[in-house]
Formats: sequence, structure tokens, C-alpha cells
Amino acid sequence: MKQTLTDLYSGYYAPNIKESYLKDEAIFRTRYQKTWFAVFAVGLLALPQLLGDYYIFFLTQVIIAVIGAHGLNILLGYTGQISLGHAAFLGVGGYTYSYLAMVHQWPFWLAIPASGLVAAGMGLMIGIPSLRIKGIYLGVATIAFQFIADYIYFHWNAFSGGPQGRVVEAPQILGHALTSRVSFYYIALGVAALLLWGAKNLMRSKYGRCLMAVRDNDVSAEALGVPVFKFKLLSFVISSFYAGVAGALLVIHLRNVFPDFFHLNVSIEYLAMVVVGGMGSIIGTIFGAIFIILVPEVLGNLISLIAQWLQNPEITVLMAPARLIVHGFLIVLFILIEPAGLAGIWRKISSYWKIWPLPYV
Repeated sequence: MKQTLTDLYSGYYAPNIKESYLKDEAIFRTRYQKTWFAVFAVGLLALPQLLGDYYIFFLTQVIIAVIGAHGLNILLGYTGQISLGHAAFLGVGGYTYSYLAMVHQWPFWLAIPASGLVAAGMGLMIGIPSLRIKGIYLGVATIAFQFIADYIYFHWNAFSGGPQGRVVEAPQILGHALTSRVSFYYIALGVAALLLWGAKNLMRSKYGRCLMAVRDNDVSAEALGVPVFKFKLLSFVISSFYAGVAGALLVIHLRNVFPDFFHLNVSIEYLAMVVVGGMGSIIGTIFGAIFIILVPEVLGNLISLIAQWLQNPEITVLMAPARLIVHGFLIVLFILIEPAGLAGIWRKISSYWKIWPLPYV
């Protein structure tokens, strides 16, 4: 009997029976998921060979934002603790890297995790008094740390370089400076893959389930024996570590560090990434980072094209506020249409394609 392509396709993807608990709890549970993840991974590895430096710059910035935003997602989306001072922890990581790498000549592969650990230690110090409150009061407490950090970055010259900042040189491997955008893109991509894999496994463990229990109802979690304060603090420390690593990668990417990189508005942007993308979801973090980083750039390019078409360069200046208005409107629109964020839209689309045209996939 002759088999069609549909029969072969269905025969390969249909047998998704799990024979053990470990297989049922696997990150990629079906061949369908494994196949599309492989396609996605190959696409990420091949993109720099197809794009110019301009696009690689923004793509790398998105990857770094994914790391920092998922750190906030662990705190907000998985544990239910709001933070409005996330940029301060990015700054701790960024300034620590510049201090270790430029002043003490640490290699980048050692300075990056050290920056994350310093940020985690700072998160531990701030989290102990702050996490005894919750809700909007916790948000106000983290804003206070943001203001303190801004002051320190601006005035502690020995550590931060003061208001003029500090130049950050390209990382080196075996004496060769990685000055190309492509080489650092692969470094950032590797770090992001490692950290997201770690976060995914954390949420599949008993610690991740305890974090989500605290998010859903901390009183019930404590009644069931979950040490609520301990897990809130654990979430704060992990979130700070991710932010510190993202801050270190950011200053390498931009080749310098300034206090303006880590203001309160940056904390708001990261909060928007988590909310727009979808809280408690890795794919939501990725979508949120893409939306917040790339949409303003796309709108700016669109305004430039309109100015060239009308042969009036002044339109670029006149319509600059319109770009921010449209961006803000899109954020509100997504929240109103889909409270679960872009991840919710993605789940609806993917669930449709899972059953079409083959009902067994």
C-alpha cells in the first residue's frame, strides 16, 4: 500500500505516548516541539550571516533584554512580587563588570558571572527588609533602592567612573579582541540559552512549584508548609542575578557605561516587557523584549521613510513624539485585547496549528 506524505508525517509525529514520569515532564514533550525548536535554533545561529551590523546590534540588544526581563519575570510572573527597581540591579551588574574588567583586568568569562553574583548579593541585602511587605508597598520600596543606586552611580567615581562613566573594551579570548558584532552576538546568545534553560528547569522543580504557590496564595502556601519568606527571598536573589548578568552584557555590547543607562524609565520598560509579553512564561519574555526594543525602532524608520517620501526632513522632528504615543497605545491595546499578553496570543495560534491538518500532532 502506497503511503502519502501525510501518512508519513502523521506516523512520525503521532506516537506521543509517554512511558514514564520523566518523559512526561520533559521540556520538549513531543517530536513536533523538538523539530520546531531545532528550526528556531538553527535560524538564530544563521541570522548573523544574513544580516548587517545594524540589525545584529538590535538583535543582540533583544537577547540581552530577554535575560534581564526574564529575571524580572521570575520575581513578578512566577512569584507575584512586583519590583520597580530592576534597572538598579542591571546597573550593579554593569558597573561591577566595568570595574572588574577595566580596572582589575579580569577576563570577561569570569567578570560576567561575578557581576551576576554581586547583583544577587545586593538583591539579598535589599530583599530581606523589603520582602516583609508586599503589593504596591514593595514596589515603592524598590523605587527607593532605584533612587539610591542612581545617586551612587553618579557620585562614586572610584567604582562607577562618576557622571562621565567608563569606556568598556571588547572582551578578549586568547589575546584576540572580539570586536565584531557577530562574535558578541554568539556570546550573548549562549549566555541567554544557558540562563533560560536554567530558569525552565527551576520552574519544573519543587522550588519552582513553591514559588508559584506563593504567587497564587501565600497564606495557603504557608499553611501547607512552604516557607514563604524564604522562597520570596530566593526569587529576589535569582531575579537580581539575571539582571546583573544582563547589565554586564549590556555594557560590553554598548562599549561604555553611564548612569543614564539604568534610570527608573528602564525599570518601567522591563516591567512592560513582562506584562506585554505575558507573565510566567519564557516565550512571553521573548515576545515582550522584541516588542519593547524593536517596535520603537520600526516606528522611527517608518517616520523617516514618510519624511523622505514627502521630501520634508522636519517631519522626523515633528513626528518624534507621535512615535512614543503610538508605542504606548499599542502596549495598552495588547493589554486590553489579551490580558495574558503576547504569549496568550501565541498559545491560541499554536494550538490551532497543532490540530491542523493532522489531528494527532
